[in-house]
Amino acid sequence: MAKPGLDQVFSDWKQREALAEAMIPLIGQLYRRNVVIYIHGVPLFNQSVIEMMKAHRRVRQIEKNELSEFETHPMIAVLATLDLSPAHIDIGKLAGAYMNDPEGLTVSDYVKRACAEIMGVDAQITHAPRDVVVYGFGRIGRLVTRLLIEKAGGGQNLVPKAVVLRPPKDPIKDLKKRASLLRRDSIHGPFAGTIRVDTDNQVLICNGMAIKFIYASDPSNINYPEHGIQDALIIDSTGVWRDEAGLSQHLLSPGTAKVLLTTSGKGAVKNIVSGVNSNLIEATDTLIGAASCTTNAIVPVLKAINDRYTIEHGHMETVHAYTDDQNLHDNTHSKERRGRSAPLNMVLTESNATSSVGKLLPELAGKLTGNSIRVPVPNVSMAILNLTVETETTREDVSDYLREVSLNSSMQRQIDYTESSEVVSSDFVGNRHAGIIDSHATIVNGQQMVLYVWYDNEFGYSCQVVRCAQKMAGIRYPLIPAQPASAE
Repeated sequence: MAKPGLDQVFSDWKQREALAEAMIPLIGQLYRRNVVIYIHGVPLFNQSVIEMMKAHRRVRQIEKNELSEFETHPMIAVLATLDLSPAHIDIGKLAGAYMNDPEGLTVSDYVKRACAEIMGVDAQITHAPRDVVVYGFGRIGRLVTRLLIEKAGGGQNLVPKAVVLRPPKDPIKDLKKRASLLRRDSIHGPFAGTIRVDTDNQVLICNGMAIKFIYASDPSNINYPEHGIQDALIIDSTGVWRDEAGLSQHLLSPGTAKVLLTTSGKGAVKNIVSGVNSNLIEATDTLIGAASCTTNAIVPVLKAINDRYTIEHGHMETVHAYTDDQNLHDNTHSKERRGRSAPLNMVLTESNATSSVGKLLPELAGKLTGNSIRVPVPNVSMAILNLTVETETTREDVSDYLREVSLNSSMQRQIDYTESSEVVSSDFVGNRHAGIIDSHATIVNGQQMVLYVWYDNEFGYSCQVVRCAQKMAGIRYPLIPAQPASAE
């Protein structure tokens, strides 16, 4: 669609606003049938009119095309009339392909052709729903719970059934406190929905989903079937146990099938970064680590760069938000420097992310060093990748390549891209990608390049954890249009 003249800008906006508003109930109807609509990897379900318009604007800015609600609304209207089996549909890619299609098909005929494999077939979901228990309810545990509730769809996906915590002095008071923490978050804002506290059954009812709060001090001695939980995937967000021996305690409890750790596993525990090596997850795997937030931020970018330019060696410096393992005031701490006041100091500490890289990307083993500086912000961090590559290149080539990867590769949900020269850390709170390339800051000189990668070390990482959990549970949907071959 051609750009409107200045005298038509407001009229154009109101028309697109009306189309976005009309799409919301259609997307909701499809979502309840487990047909999930995205625009270049960004989900459109449960979005407001403005959020949907911003998602369209993001694609126009980064892909440099004129894709708008005028192109996507007719396609969504057609999708809503079709007998579709569950699938994930990227309406941005579908509309973009239609805009470049030389055959002259109508929108309806094009959409029907693109969705032929999921039309008029048995609409039953091929995978079984999976009960999920969130073990620990700190920063990551609460955000993962929010995401599980948000992604319930028609109820045939990951089903949050319980949260496990250490026994409190007053369970009723504790349940109310936990409800309040889930309902309000100083960084990520209010819970998107309603929460009702059922103290008689020790349950929080969140958007209609009953989540039991179980109090136990021993992960090996919980009878989950007594709480209506079977073959559960335990998402351990405590970080207390990181090796096979420790995490295997969960598997001793009846009703437990698999365990996912929300940090890097040690020893023989397989570590997975969704989008990079998810293909290594096997149906027989019972213990998996989702790696760390920093590892998730840098590994997709390192893989992309290595695939095209071949990394010889490099150094990563993480400018990381402080975390709750640090002290608010100076006090004793088991680790060096972390005992000093987190809100008042930059704190130099080690980073385990670079050692994890070699395990996830064996071709980079021993090629990277790294450190971390904790800084006085509560969320959103940055990884600075100083790399030497085999192939000489230019800033323009690197930026164009990473922009394309962020939009049209198998890692589009892991790598985001911004061209703004004005963004700061708070602009990325709530970003669902593992990392965001700050293209304006990129430096390239022959074989040397410096990349700046922002990441929401809480929410963006939690999204990666849930993606990993979906793969462990065998939850897969057809992708329309078909995506590039990947580790997904």
